[in-house]
Amino acid sequence: MSEIVVEGKNIKRDYAVPGSLFKPARTVHAVKGVSFKVEKGKTLAIVGESGCGKSTLARIITLIDPATSGELDLDGKKVDIAAGRPTPELRRKVQIVFQNPYGSLNPRQKIGNVLMEPLVINIDMPAADRRQRAMEMLVKVGLEEKHFNRYPHMFSGGQRQRIAIARALMLRPSLLVLDEPVSALDLSVQAQVLNLLADLQDEFELTYIFISHDLSVVRYIADEVMVMYFGEAVEYGTRDEVFSDPKHSYTKTLFAATPRADVESIKARLARKNAA
Repeated sequence: MSEIVVEGKNIKRDYAVPGSLFKPARTVHAVKGVSFKVEKGKTLAIVGESGCGKSTLARIITLIDPATSGELDLDGKKVDIAAGRPTPELRRKVQIVFQNPYGSLNPRQKIGNVLMEPLVINIDMPAADRRQRAMEMLVKVGLEEKHFNRYPHMFSGGQRQRIAIARALMLRPSLLVLDEPVSALDLSVQAQVLNLLADLQDEFELTYIFISHDLSVVRYIADEVMVMYFGEAVEYGTRDEVFSDPKHSYTKTLFAATPRADVESIKARLARKNAA
């Protein structure tokens, strides 16, 4: 039987919006009773337009923001998602990679210190071992040991996102939440980073929740797809089921309106270039 790494049950998130002279106070229902589960080593893609609640859900899963109600199980243990404050154990198990590789790294910190920082905060580990793990992770994401003492401004956007991924993996998490991780990159770099994520998933048996509005990327990386619309999960199924036979009218409209980049063609072109 497949191992369930993360399961959400009827998760809700409401925001109170104060009133003004011209508008009464109101409540915004950002996430409306969403449920999901992801097996070990698999990827659940959550798609939808901006404002549909997908990033809010990601922040709840990673305990950055609290939920109004609902349940979350991680590695078979219930998590207090109303508190929004992860314990050290939970911080080691779930990590997030954000959209903007430029804003996610401290410009005053050398890359080596960026990578070692989670180990300093969360794990009692000798300095030499921290350095060694950081060096190894740099190589894992396609960089070199010589990059250890360089600053973020010395890297391209794709390299910075590789560094952000390396930092997220330093604590050996079981779940990685990827919030639009390639949308700020150009198409050729997107393909490189997606290939890297696939390789890392195989090597470390990682479980991904992949937030995206790009359907071509979702088609490439997802095992299952959940479509969100105004805070609700309106469609949920395997990648092939959702893409070949969408049921909900919003899913059909989303698919029809979204331009799709051919990621497979990009990969083939990169392979030919590298072989030349």
